[in-house]
Amino acid sequence: MNIYIIGVGLIGGSMALDIKSNYDNVTVFGIDTNENYLDVALNLNIIDKKATIPDLNDADFVILAVPVDIALVLLPSILDVINDDALVLDVGSTKFPICESISNHSKRRNFMATHPIAGTEFSGPTAAVLGLFKGKTNIICEVEKTTFKLQQQALELFDKLGMRIRYMDAKSHDKHIAYVSHLSHISAFMLGKTVIEKEKDERDIFDMAGSGFESTVRLAKSSPAMWTPIFKQNKKHVVKTLGEYISNLSKFKELLESDNYEAVFQEMQSVNKIKEILNNFNK
Repeated sequence: MNIYIIGVGLIGGSMALDIKSNYDNVTVFGIDTNENYLDVALNLNIIDKKATIPDLNDADFVILAVPVDIALVLLPSILDVINDDALVLDVGSTKFPICESISNHSKRRNFMATHPIAGTEFSGPTAAVLGLFKGKTNIICEVEKTTFKLQQQALELFDKLGMRIRYMDAKSHDKHIAYVSHLSHISAFMLGKTVIEKEKDERDIFDMAGSGFESTVRLAKSSPAMWTPIFKQNKKHVVKTLGEYISNLSKFKELLESDNYEAVFQEMQSVNKIKEILNNFNK
């Protein structure tokens, strides 16, 4: 079986490692504009060989794991090259734009829009992790537009990687992910910015930063090259969620300013139930 990974970073590299550990007689090819990434991926045994887009005509699976703006440009040309039995998966954090971009392509049936909810704040092939997707949710959008035979092959792959499957339309995916992922990253980036700006005047501030601060700003280590296109593609939903978040922050500030600590307590207590929600979700 020939697997082509386009973008041998965290997600693409981790998928390559999992595929190689779960399938016999598989060859994993790597495609990336960063030649150093390809060399590192080869040295780490993440991929077996380097390749280019024209080589995709003998692919069984193509996994598109590049920033979402690049994926929009590459996907049509990938579908042009592949054979009629190949399946192309993308793993980006926005789904509606990429589904729309190839809605009328003659090989739309060979494409499946997916979003594995997995990752870390690190990037590049050295960040690839074996078992990254085990127990994680994988959102599949517009599954009915992928030919049934290829659906079955994809589901077998996801099962071997240990992923849970959730089906969703592309618009709903982009709306919901703005709340649980995109807003989290913006919050981390802006909290980091706020503290860094303060640290210019008070050099000791990071001496006081404990594990709570570190875990909260962890996502601020994420790649701006990856996240800027995501925010651009999902601007409508991100702006809406930001407005709601800012409104809640402003309300909390007003409660403090008015010394209404009972209301401050009630605000926090009402949100404590999120522990129960997350525990139930992760069962």
